[in-house]
Amino acid sequence: MTEAMTYAYADASTLRKTASANEEELFLAQYNELNRGNNQCFFWGRLNDPFTTARCLITLSNTVQSSFNLSPFQMAMLKDPIVTAGNEKIRFEGFSHCASVYARVDVLPEGHDGEFLEAGTTNVDFNQPMINALSAMKRQEDVVLSVGPKEVGIHKEGKKTIERKVPLPTKWIKGLTTVQIYLSDTNQHMSLNKMQAIQLFRSIPKGKVKTDYHLIKRGTLYSFSPVASRDAICVGGVHRLRLLEPLMPMIDELKVFAHEDMQSTTWQLYFGKVRFSMSLSRDPWRGFSGEGAALEALIEDVPDQWIKKVDNYSYANQSFNPTMLAIENATSVEQLKNVTSRLAAMGLLGFDIDDNEYFYRRLPFKFERIMGLNPRLKGAEKLLAEGKVTIVQKDDFRVEARVEGSGVHHTVIIDNEEAKCTCTWYARHQGERGMCKHILATKKMLQSV
Repeated sequence: MTEAMTYAYADASTLRKTASANEEELFLAQYNELNRGNNQCFFWGRLNDPFTTARCLITLSNTVQSSFNLSPFQMAMLKDPIVTAGNEKIRFEGFSHCASVYARVDVLPEGHDGEFLEAGTTNVDFNQPMINALSAMKRQEDVVLSVGPKEVGIHKEGKKTIERKVPLPTKWIKGLTTVQIYLSDTNQHMSLNKMQAIQLFRSIPKGKVKTDYHLIKRGTLYSFSPVASRDAICVGGVHRLRLLEPLMPMIDELKVFAHEDMQSTTWQLYFGKVRFSMSLSRDPWRGFSGEGAALEALIEDVPDQWIKKVDNYSYANQSFNPTMLAIENATSVEQLKNVTSRLAAMGLLGFDIDDNEYFYRRLPFKFERIMGLNPRLKGAEKLLAEGKVTIVQKDDFRVEARVEGSGVHHTVIIDNEEAKCTCTWYARHQGERGMCKHILATKKMLQSV
């Protein structure tokens, strides 16, 4: 399978100079593989803090252009931030080239003064002229943001730049199926003011860090240490945090969140009207796209009509509220747990840590394409189709299965909530990177028994 899906915009992102010398209008072009909705604009309005928003978007772009484990050839591929407009918020999301860093800029309701004509998701291209324009924004400028398809090009001071078609890596979509699952299992551990945050970032070791570091607190001071201690937060590849350094002098507060098993950390910066989030996978070489945390949710059978109902519901409300959906469709909240897990595992739900809720994003790709991006899941389905899974023993607490492999038989044991396999994948990762295809196949077979 190719690692990139190539597409072309019908139009391009545009920055226009209006008749007023101090006013510019920023239009973000849309790409969508789905033939749904012809509204020419999702959002139109003025940014209330364009300077901070611009600096956050530049940091997001720097993240997108960064890589911590890829070759120069892979680095040459272009990437595009994802924009979701709705529920009074505008979200810009992106991954590093290696998908080990996830970044998001949230323009909060106080950060804009405009109108949401329709809720929707789009992909945009931040090329160099756009970055130059964002870099030139001043604190007192009037900037109007519009999310929707517009003229092909960037317009500023009489100059026009045409955007070309760009590839969208499949690992971005795979990353979106995992990162929000980690975020939903994340808890806040520390809160730092501006001075504490600046002092902390001065303690980031120089160069590329190959070992784990630990965020510790001593009195009112925070620092990174190579030595683990009680209540410390484990941070792999701590050098990736240098992407946030340009924003530190501007923040009001920094909150640090950690996954319950320390498989990821999230660093959330607050600017009043704008919020910047950065999530790091445990190690630079294991990006969110390959974690496999979403695989178990994808084996749950959810009727297509439920996906369509959720799609219709979330079209009007980007905030995903299972309770409200259950009430409107006269069903139980319990029944919707599988739907929520499935949608999150498909990348259609993001997660807002502060609001402690999922938000819906309509990815511009068909469900079949999203579902086809998981080789372990496809391997499990192939094992079932070829009749290579046999349930040897099953009772209320324990299941034993035999799975035929290439010249060898693997044994799968599911004891209550714990699943083990005799294959080399499980021996290497011990379940930390999701289930192997043998466990997935066994669990999927149990659904039909």
